Amino acid sequence: MHGSATTAVPADAGAAIREAKAQLRARIGDAKAVIAEVEESMRAEVASVVAAREAGRPVWPVVDFGDVAACTVPADAVEAIRRRGCAVVRATFPRGQAEGWDAALARYTEENRFAETYRAIDDGVFGGLAAGKPSIYPIYWSLPQMQARQDDRMSAVRRFLNSFWKHESQGRVWFDPGRDTAYPDRVRRRAPGANSGGLSPHTDSGSVERWLLPAYQSVFRHVYSGNWSEYDPWDGAYRTEVHEFASTVMCSAFRSFQGWTALSDMTPDQGVLHTVPIPSAMAYLLLRALQDDVADDDLCGAVNGQALAVTDRHHAVLLPALTPIPAVGPGDTVWWHADLIHSVGAVTGQRGWANVMYIPAAPYCEKNAAYARACGQAFLTGASPGDFAAEDYETGWTGRATVDDLSETGLKQLGLQ
Repeated sequence: MHGSATTAVPADAGAAIREAKAQLRARIGDAKAVIAEVEESMRAEVASVVAAREAGRPVWPVVDFGDVAACTVPADAVEAIRRRGCAVVRATFPRGQAEGWDAALARYTEENRFAETYRAIDDGVFGGLAAGKPSIYPIYWSLPQMQARQDDRMSAVRRFLNSFWKHESQGRVWFDPGRDTAYPDRVRRRAPGANSGGLSPHTDSGSVERWLLPAYQSVFRHVYSGNWSEYDPWDGAYRTEVHEFASTVMCSAFRSFQGWTALSDMTPDQGVLHTVPIPSAMAYLLLRALQDDVADDDLCGAVNGQALAVTDRHHAVLLPALTPIPAVGPGDTVWWHADLIHSVGAVTGQRGWANVMYIPAAPYCEKNAAYARACGQAFLTGASPGDFAAEDYETGWTGRATVDDLSETGLKQLGLQ
């Protein structure tokens, strides 16, 4: 991992887990009683999601970019985003612009013979599901990606999303919600007719760390003190101080929202993103691992180096709430709180392309700025960013974005100014 702070993995993971669980149980007090309360709360939230979905009411909040730009997003939509932890922002970019980016990305990969040179690697993220043909392309520095990341419209959406967070608490300012850093990520290009098994439910940004690391214990201080109802998933306190264990799934940045920009039309039945739209469900995941039916050296199967799996075996109460995005088109952006449980639906015989650029919201703080500076150096050579496998396809590619293609915003986002 170049250019990012990491924390050493415990030599004996089982012993570290046993010790952490004993300490956390002691802090919580009656862990059984507390989880019973949390479970009751979760059942009610899940039931409300399922009822809305079955009645044909929207579960995913949808807002128009025009309202975001004019600061006229309706109050009920703001409240829905806060409750659900996810949103679609319609027409973040004009449809024609997004379709142009899609065509440019296709040319960029074809001209550089990506299909002929691609070698699948299994980075272990999802427990070994490496596809022979990628749908996730390890491409970071194309012109369309750089243009979308630095666009004023994208900055406006990210400021809006960051505003849901409490950036000042515990007497400290944790991040600047009005300023972006770059978190360069990949693209997905799933071809018509493709079959995909999808991805099972999980959360990103830390698995075993959420129990073992002091900074995460501070993030979840209310959950771990037994006062789970005081836990606010939108409180930024200590989140910018977490440094995850080194692995190919670590995230060196604090992402207020994960997100992607649609480059093609997608319908809810075509292998799309699903979420459990309950931001406070993290409290349930954390407490569930401390129950008596889970072995002392086990955290419901959480393993360093893999996304935190959410399973029928341990978390069945939450899974009925998994809900797909509504239909989206080129230029729409899709966002979800970084703790939200999410999955990708399976698809057989994909209708049309399913193409996206992954662009999250990573507001300015020292942790994010340090990682962005390292990414800026990778950009100059075309290397893969430090959080991703060092595949480095673009180092020799033609048509890659250069410093001359960056606006003042783009330069600042990568710490190049």
